[in-house]
Amino acid sequence: MAIVIFHNKIILFSLFSVLFFTFCSSHIIPKFPSSLIRPEQQLNSGSAKNGLYKTKYFTQILDHFNYNPQSYHKFQQRYLINDTYWGGAKKKAPIFVYTGNEGNIEWFTENTGFMFEKAPYFNALLVFIEHRFYGKSLPFGGNKKVAYANSSTLGYLSSTQALADYATLIIDLKKNLSATESPVVVFGGSYGGMLAAWFRIKYPHVAIGALASSAPILHFMDLVSPYVFSNTVTQDFRSESENCYKVIKGSWKLIEETAKKHGGLELLRKSFRICNNYMDANALEGWLQTAWIYTAMTDYPTPTNFLNPLPAYPVRKMCEAIDRSVTEKHSRSTFDKLYSAANIYYNYSGTSKCFDLNDNSDPHDLGGWQWQACTEMIMPLGSNKESIFPESKWSFNDRSASCKFFYNVLPRPNWITSEFGGHDIELVLKRSSGNIIFFNGLRDPWSGGGVLKNISKTIIAIVAKEGAHHVDLRYSTKEDPKWLKDIRKQEVKIIESWISQYHQDLDTSYSVN
Repeated sequence: MAIVIFHNKIILFSLFSVLFFTFCSSHIIPKFPSSLIRPEQQLNSGSAKNGLYKTKYFTQILDHFNYNPQSYHKFQQRYLINDTYWGGAKKKAPIFVYTGNEGNIEWFTENTGFMFEKAPYFNALLVFIEHRFYGKSLPFGGNKKVAYANSSTLGYLSSTQALADYATLIIDLKKNLSATESPVVVFGGSYGGMLAAWFRIKYPHVAIGALASSAPILHFMDLVSPYVFSNTVTQDFRSESENCYKVIKGSWKLIEETAKKHGGLELLRKSFRICNNYMDANALEGWLQTAWIYTAMTDYPTPTNFLNPLPAYPVRKMCEAIDRSVTEKHSRSTFDKLYSAANIYYNYSGTSKCFDLNDNSDPHDLGGWQWQACTEMIMPLGSNKESIFPESKWSFNDRSASCKFFYNVLPRPNWITSEFGGHDIELVLKRSSGNIIFFNGLRDPWSGGGVLKNISKTIIAIVAKEGAHHVDLRYSTKEDPKWLKDIRKQEVKIIESWISQYHQDLDTSYSVN
């Protein structure tokens, strides 16, 4: 999740999604512009049919931590499974589990090719578990309106409940498969990566190791600077072109000044091809922010179709679009430059005729993040004078006021670090845990909140200078650079060592007994 502040407006971005919410002083408006996700990117419903996975449901308890009558209510939790390459329970073949993110599990499954590609090598069973309150894993009879009605129902949406869900489901699945001795390795990217790391820390008896990709487990109050996120976005663009950086940095004032002039909003609408139904300067700024932020996050070295169809190295392509006027005979306006760059994110496929700033649709079922960002996921962000975004200071009081208004709850800023740790992370994890891979790409704005140094011989930090958000978990391509291929080989080697050690320890326990 990212937060960028414009004139008392707070935008909450989900870590792994393109969902954002606009928090204003008087009201909160959920926004999900349709131009962010076009039809060709929506879930491939044929994936289950063509054998990528089978869909199953597990009867899950509502509340793992209390014993009042409501705690025992049940709901159906969705999980996807692929047993094509599994070696079976008799061979104690491993089970690879993806700890689901803040959205529809099918979307994440179809963008985690690493697990599918490595399953044959490990003879692994693949399981992708959907996070409670997302996708089809809805408590209260599967009725989203009821589940999301108020804080009394949403109060059961938390990371700790989700982790307990995963543990309960995994233990039951292993029992039903007669695979109680099959080792489990958990995987996750972004928020899912945070969950994978925390799962290994909290449930070491269930998972022997975790691959936590782009997992900002340190991006909480008093652990990192609130400016690390926006500074990384800034550096991503500035490293490609100083002029590109200056054009974007100077655009916010120009947009605001233009909007105040007679006919200014119409000029902005035409300049950025905004649909006729709605035009607002703040909404336009948020629309542009979204493009810059998510392009920086997904600045992959190969073409992708994850958030939107994008070319390889999309930040570079954006800056090339902005800088193109330097070599052209006829100079272009700043708005023309900005539109050309934003169009790479929103319309690289060339299918959109206009962009709707007033579409509240949520095709990936990501809406629950707003609640999590108001309760436990208090991840401070701001922007300084050098930032590509307008200067803003992080304010916990502003967040609290917004959340109090919308949900009548106050955030608990220290709960995550109290529950999972964070302070003195090197000393704590060295004493208490092991078998965790933390991958971070330094072009990813979330990398500033990640673990960037080895903590022990078995808690390994893999850092890629040119890497972006969880690029290691994506499907491989022929165009992958050598550094990316090497990282995946390193991850495989480490996971292989965990499984080998597990079997050695198991054999030793047998011989002793």
